[in-house]
Amino acid sequence: MSTGSETAPGQTEAPAATHQVLINHEEQYCLWPAAKSVPNGWKSVFQGTHEDCLAHVETTWTDMRPKSVRA
Repeated sequence: MSTGSETAPGQTEAPAATHQVLINHEEQYCLWPAAKSVPNGWKSVFQGTHEDCLAHVETTWTDMRPKSVRA
C-alpha cells in the first residue's frame, strides 16, 4: 500500500512539523497546528511532530499556575 510519499531505499524522510507550541504572556502553553496562524497574544516557541511538542511542553511547563499568581 502506498501513501503517496515514496523515498528511495536507505533514505529517511524527516517528519514534517505538524504542530507548534505556543506561549502567552501568562506563560501558559498551547499546542497549535503548524499550518495555522498564531493567534494574537501568543507566540510560537517550538515546532515539531505532535509527540515532540507534547514532550517539549511536559519538560518546559513545570508550574501550571499563570505567571501573575506565582510568587
